Amino acid sequence: MDTTAPVIALVASAGGLDAVSSVLAPLTPPFGAPILVLIHQAPDHPSRLPQILSSRSALPAAHAQHGELLEPDRVLVAPPGKHLLVTNEGRLALVISGDYPPNRPSADLLMASMGLSLGPRAIAVVLSGSGHDGATGATIVHDFGGFVLTADEQSSRAYGMPDAANRRDHAVNETLPVDAIATRLQQLVDERRDPTG
Repeated sequence: MDTTAPVIALVASAGGLDAVSSVLAPLTPPFGAPILVLIHQAPDHPSRLPQILSSRSALPAAHAQHGELLEPDRVLVAPPGKHLLVTNEGRLALVISGDYPPNRPSADLLMASMGLSLGPRAIAVVLSGSGHDGATGATIVHDFGGFVLTADEQSSRAYGMPDAANRRDHAVNETLPVDAIATRLQQLVDERRDPTG
């Protein structure tokens, strides 16, 4: 496992599948970082999200497994009914979400765990979605030295989640159109893997 590579989270809700697909589609290996995808979904509903994303991207996608190591050039998707977290050892943890909110899976929990465990290696992207999940997580990623991107209003089908993050003082580093995010992510990954470059 590369302990210097950044780790990216794409979080979304309503309109999230198209937004995540738009970000992943231009990315090709060797990209240089693992990508975690979290889209709100019913806990008891089977998910074909990894298959759909694999068909739309050159990076392979699969449901995240409890305890697996983060590896570059893989897309790992939060499964239904489980919160996804990142541990200090660079592994993934899945926690049963239960029958009640917070949002399931929780963007705030994922991003908070990334900020705490990864510090400056954490890159969080808040895409289309209703509500405010992700705003607290974005603040934690930023406060622990990570980088936060949000989709702009014009390219978001639902602007609640990006807007909530943007309303947090200084939590967001950049706001971009969805179709510009992939290029920016590649730049950020390259910069963090070669700080002298």
